[in-house]
Amino acid sequence: MIMKAKLLFLLLLLGTLLTSCYHEVIIEDDFIEESAFNTNQVLQSYDLWYVDINATRGTGEIPFLQLAFTLSFDNGILHANNNIVGIGKTGNGFGIDVGNYGTLRGAVEIDHDVDGLWVLEVFAIDGNTLELYSPALDTSYFLEGYQTNNFDYDFVFYDNINYFIQEYDAWEKVYTSEAGALNDFDDENFLQFLPDFFRSSIDASRTPISNLQWDFEGDYQVYDVENDEMLKTLTLAYDGMGNDYFELYVINDSTIELYHPNSETVYEFKGRGYREYLKSGKNSGGKKRQKTLNPTMKVKRSRIK
Repeated sequence: MIMKAKLLFLLLLLGTLLTSCYHEVIIEDDFIEESAFNTNQVLQSYDLWYVDINATRGTGEIPFLQLAFTLSFDNGILHANNNIVGIGKTGNGFGIDVGNYGTLRGAVEIDHDVDGLWVLEVFAIDGNTLELYSPALDTSYFLEGYQTNNFDYDFVFYDNINYFIQEYDAWEKVYTSEAGALNDFDDENFLQFLPDFFRSSIDASRTPISNLQWDFEGDYQVYDVENDEMLKTLTLAYDGMGNDYFELYVINDSTIELYHPNSETVYEFKGRGYREYLKSGKNSGGKKRQKTLNPTMKVKRSRIK
């Protein structure tokens, strides 16, 4: 009788340990008790899931997760915001339809329009964080949940500004302040940001993008600013020439402001030739998010608005 009691206790203990390894409890939402048993409710508990690409663990890559800034699970339809431009507006904020999904016990089966079928294990890390784990790749992606009315679109812009400035074929200068000393950058009317370098042109305003002659090129770097999340700085290192340093501000999803502290000149650039990443694979133009950590500058903003 004692042996039977011990065996029953061991079986109960083993079951408890296995269950605790498989799912975690969410406290914030009463109806979501265990991710393994309420997978569908968990996925639909937030309007938007921000893909924190820098938190990714593992060396594998799931193409549509590398491309997306946000995912939304809506009654079997998977939506994604693959562009910073238009985020918050496209598809009423949810992005575009990129596939279908179904839920299993503690897992989600995603049939992506381009990237095919993926079965990912779902773990609730806390009240607004999910882990999507691919056993095939031994790779985890982490998603942070938000409702549309409290999603910080400004933060997303600034947190992913490297991708934002690459989403247009060119940036055309549309404004130069009267105040400010004359400098060489006054003559440059177009900028283009590619993943590994930038180009600039002194062609006249309104020149069609296809007719632009790129006069200069070089390396560029975006910097975070210590204790100022809404300020980025930008350096343009021209090949065989000097560097230009700017404070970089986002006015809206098609306009940026560059402030040149050395000359105290303000420039505004308008995006031309929007690159919409509808899906992934061949339609993405090779774009995918990578882990990025901008270097940090210890400076204070010079631009006083």
